[in-house]
Amino acid sequence: MMYQYPPVLDPAKVGTYAALADAGGGYVWDSVLEYRVWCHPEAGAPDEADGDDYYYAFETYEDALAFSTLTIGAEEPLALIVQEEYIDEPEPGRYVHIKKRRIAEWPVSYLNRPKRTSQTIPEFLNPDTPRNRLDVLRGLTEQ
Repeated sequence: MMYQYPPVLDPAKVGTYAALADAGGGYVWDSVLEYRVWCHPEAGAPDEADGDDYYYAFETYEDALAFSTLTIGAEEPLALIVQEEYIDEPEPGRYVHIKKRRIAEWPVSYLNRPKRTSQTIPEFLNPDTPRNRLDVLRGLTEQ
């Protein structure tokens, strides 16, 4: 099976990003920094960090998936992404355009959502946007 997930922004920086990142959210993405596979010694992964969880970083989703499939105690790959701007939802149905850099780990399937363009967030927040705006943004339906 062939996957079509985007390449990382800078292959030379893979493995240099902080382990701690935000989780999910924001609805849009700008770039993939690396693909990560977290390993859990309590689930059978080799104990390489004094009993703590740890991860391996990869340049491609395919390499991360192959590693996770062959490694006991490994999770499915995640994408470490950067959002230069994003959509916050502080309460259900209230959306706020945040213009601040954020690094987050996402399920790789979220990369099927459209990459942010200069118009993505303004169009999403436009009062004339259809009520199914989240489904459109998530790529589940067309406008």
